Parts: sequence; C-alpha cells; structure tokens
Amino acid sequence: MLKVIFLGTGGSIPSINRGMPSLMLVREGERMLFDCGEGTQRQMMRARTGFMDVDSIFITHFHADHTLGMPGLIQTMGFQGRSRPLHIYGPRFVREYCDIMNTLGYLKPGFDVVAHELKHGDVVERKGYRIEAFRTFHSVPSLGYALREDKRPGRFNKPRALELGVPEGPLFGKLQRGEDVVVDGRIVKSSDVVGPPRPGRLIVYTGDTVPSHAFLSILEGADLWVSEATFADDAADKAAETLHSTAGDVARLAAMAGVQKLALTHISSRYSEDATPLLEDARKHFKDAIVAEDYMEIEVPLRD
Repeated sequence: MLKVIFLGTGGSIPSINRGMPSLMLVREGERMLFDCGEGTQRQMMRARTGFMDVDSIFITHFHADHTLGMPGLIQTMGFQGRSRPLHIYGPRFVREYCDIMNTLGYLKPGFDVVAHELKHGDVVERKGYRIEAFRTFHSVPSLGYALREDKRPGRFNKPRALELGVPEGPLFGKLQRGEDVVVDGRIVKSSDVVGPPRPGRLIVYTGDTVPSHAFLSILEGADLWVSEATFADDAADKAAETLHSTAGDVARLAAMAGVQKLALTHISSRYSEDATPLLEDARKHFKDAIVAEDYMEIEVPLRD
C-alpha cells in the first residue's frame, strides 16, 4: 500500500476549511510527514493517522507555515512515552532550526531529535524505496522530495515453468528471485519464465516554488505530483512576486512530464470558499488534476 493523506492544504495563513501545509505518506505501514505546519497534530487526530509511528519529517523550507507544528507534535510524542529517535530532514538551516526548537518552551522530549541537512541530489535510502532531494526555487533555501520505489520483479509465468518441467515448490521461488535452476540435468533460466522488471511507484512533492523545467527529469512518469498552486492564472503577477506557482503553469509542466495525476495544494486563503478557478485553470492543460482538500486520501496503485 502507498497512500497520501493531506493533513493541511492551505497556504501562508489558515482558513476555516484549510489547515497549514502538511502531507503524510503511508507505505506498507510506515508513516512519514512532509512539512508540518501549525496545527498538524490536531489534523492527525482528525484523520486518525496516529503519532507514534512517524519516524521521519521532511521539511521543504523553513517558512513558519511549513514548520510551526513541529514543537507541539514533538511534545505530544514525548508525553505519550516515545523513546526512539525522530529524524528531521531539510535544507540548509535544519540543524539550527532544531536547536532553536528545542529551546522553545524548554522542550525536552525524552527522545533524540536528529537533524539531517540535505542538498540537491542527496538520497535517503530506505528498504524498498528511496527519498530523493532536489532543488526548488523559492525565497529561502528549499527542497522538493521524490519517493521512488525500487523496481519490482517481472511477472512469473507459471504455465511456462510447468511446461519446462519445473515442479511447484522452492524452485519457483528461486526463479522468481532471478536465479537459474537445474531440472533433470537441464538449466532453466529465470528469464525463461519471469518477465521484465516492473516499475515501482513515484510520488513527487515540490513544496513552495516557482514551476521549473528543471523538475521535468524528476517528474517524468510520476504516479502523483503534489504541487503548490497558491494562485489562479489571473494572479500570475502575484505568484511571480512571491515565488509561488499558478495552477495553469503547474498543469502545463505536469503534461510535459507525463505525470499520471496532479494534486494541487497550498491554496491561498482567497480561494478558501471556492477553489474552482484553480481547478479550471489546471484542467485546461491537464485533465487528471484535482484540488486537494484537508483529510483527502489518495491511494497510489501498483502498475505494470
């Protein structure tokens, strides 16, 4: 299972309908946060995601609307008896931020908060997938993140294996793992009964940024791109001034990259009651675009 849960989809200031930026990814039971805006732990309560299984927080940049939820969340984890470390990843300033955060309110959580500074091209390796950091273009040092799964083995052709005389049992497993086997003095190659490797899934989260063609190689073929779309196209001047994105610009880039699905977030409070202008601007260029709402969940299926 690979699922995205939108905990906060607003931008800059909260509204009645949208909390501050925060996204949870759930993969095979593992939970990780991307950004942690004000009130994130309350959003987690409402979404019933739990707190204690989160071991990693990836911060795109250190504007307050993306980070102010961390002190409260860490304190709650401490109150609930957490003992294992919490890892916080981010661009330049992440270590200083964590030091400052530990000073606020005499925060002593009872577990280690470990800061990891990342830069463009850095990779966090995990079992079965990796998190790739890449440069984005905002008013402060900023990063985007791509969760890229490892390739999966090809499909096992059981009828063909039986036809070649391979008995059901342990030899099937060896063939599926890419090992050749010997049957009645003959070598049966894995490639004879196992198809080509199948792609893993790819989710990209860019945080606050102007859209850039530099993202194309990262976005290529992504199952899901979660992108800010702070403004509609008629506010392009405001987007350029604040180094944010418009829905139309993001959608054009998604179409160029061959993205499967586009989810727009970081919605300005001017659209808190009606985000239709954003959706209309995006769908002029990319049909599979949606405007994310707080507590929305998207499950990303495997594909062949």
